[in-house]
Amino acid sequence: MNLLSGAWTTTWWRERPAARAGWGGTADPPLQIGPWTVNPAANELCRGEETAHLEPKAMEVLLLLAARAGEAVGREALLDAVWSGVVVGDEALTQSIIKLRKALGDNPRAPSYIETIPKRGYRLIAQVTRGVATPGAPPPGPAPRGKRVAGVGAGILLLLALGAGVWFLESRSKPPAVAAADSDFFDPAAEERAGIVSVAVLPFEAVGDGAQDFLARGIGSDLMTDLSRLSGLRVIDGEAGGRIAPAARYVVTGSVQRDGETLRVNVRLVDSRSHEQLWSLRLERPYGNLLEIQNEISSGLVAQLPGRISDAERRQLAQRNTHSVSAYEHFLRAKALFLVRRPQQNEQARAEYVKAIAADPQFARAYAGLAMTHAMDYRYRHSGDAAAALARAEELAESARQIDPDNPEVYWALGFVRTQSRHYEQAVQALQQAIRLNPSYADAYALLGGIYTYTGEAARSIPSLRKALRLNPGGGYLYFLLLGRAYLFQNDPEQALINLREAARRNPEDLETHVYLAAALVAAADRPAAELEADEVRIREPGFSTRVWLDTYPMTSVAYRNRLLQLTAVVLP
Repeated sequence: MNLLSGAWTTTWWRERPAARAGWGGTADPPLQIGPWTVNPAANELCRGEETAHLEPKAMEVLLLLAARAGEAVGREALLDAVWSGVVVGDEALTQSIIKLRKALGDNPRAPSYIETIPKRGYRLIAQVTRGVATPGAPPPGPAPRGKRVAGVGAGILLLLALGAGVWFLESRSKPPAVAAADSDFFDPAAEERAGIVSVAVLPFEAVGDGAQDFLARGIGSDLMTDLSRLSGLRVIDGEAGGRIAPAARYVVTGSVQRDGETLRVNVRLVDSRSHEQLWSLRLERPYGNLLEIQNEISSGLVAQLPGRISDAERRQLAQRNTHSVSAYEHFLRAKALFLVRRPQQNEQARAEYVKAIAADPQFARAYAGLAMTHAMDYRYRHSGDAAAALARAEELAESARQIDPDNPEVYWALGFVRTQSRHYEQAVQALQQAIRLNPSYADAYALLGGIYTYTGEAARSIPSLRKALRLNPGGGYLYFLLLGRAYLFQNDPEQALINLREAARRNPEDLETHVYLAAALVAAADRPAAELEADEVRIREPGFSTRVWLDTYPMTSVAYRNRLLQLTAVVLP
């Protein structure tokens, strides 16, 4: 059995009750990694008087690497073990490795603890031993492999039992740090005077099974899409958590729990000024009624909101994009995978989109998503025939438009595909149509901003990207990457670094972010930091060449391409 699998740790925990005291208890002397003593129960590393605190997931990664010290442990194995049943990207693991290196005082360029194995994973190269059980005991020697593995099992299960709750509370109570770019919010009072009601929709919470995160986030996201298409409402994406409440008059929160074939959904509407709960809805229905549940939620919320909403718009809420629950579930899985923006997840997303279309051949959003996976194949240089990949993406996006010409997501997909093929005028037309259909469509403003930079108009990008971040204060890493990129070409490395570092914090695995960070650091005359970013690029793509990378990069501005080549050549020859 794979020692890194969740099944192994569960079996070990059940069959070895004598060891449940955990590491650092009476069952075993403490674990040592180099000079550091590991305390999994407290998520701490201790060295003399020095203490370093770790997040639970980072501790789990460290324990797994310690269990196979000296061996290369694959990224997939680590992701499967630590984030079992949850759709996450490589960036989750990369972020944990970064935090471990920082806590240990390790240098990725000359590691003493964790070594990166290109295209494979990581290896713990520091000495792993058992510590001293009692004062005056002889110095520790290497622990027998079996005992070391047993300790890992206890540590991981202890974290799963205790640490997960702490992580959950911390993740909910501490909103992520936000760069200066998203500090400009709408004025709800001014909008109300204009007859527009502002509503923030926070991400819905998955209760119980982490494997259902994609479902909870999908339901919340689609509710936001429903509301944003109503002319009397200004809808703000609540990804940034509590920070968005002052930006909207009303805040919507919710939770989703799937228990076998039963689905439980709770939705609440709160007045952000008085903090009074104005409305709540609790539904417990068969999972097969998922789409009807969504209609009921949308209609119930609209009935409570005072915006000027026409009868035609109210009827539109009942028109779902698909009547197949199976198709919708495959679509949500595909969407979560695609957003990871990595080649392997792109292929997995494509398979899920195909399943969605098989379940409902008239599902326009699934066609649009499938089109984008083919466009990304071109960017990842995974297709032997680039022209064919882009042509296929265009065909699928056009099919989506023909099926549902009133869906703004379809036009966004058209804009995305045409951007990759460098047909910018057509891309802008598609995005403008998406905005006409949904004036609160943050992603459309963000992609418009990206196009302006591709064509050499970085100054024009910035207002569009600022508006995207006002509409979506919790905008993903791409918003900050695009804004940082625009500032770089505006010869403002300070603001470029603010936003690019925020992009890297949100997705530390993204190659493009590290390329631009290296360039911005060179522009800021910080050669040592630029070289570290260049190392991050090479870790993700050994033998990286900016010139080759630009072959499939949709930038037509010769001046910007030359500027990027000039900057990166300093550290990425």
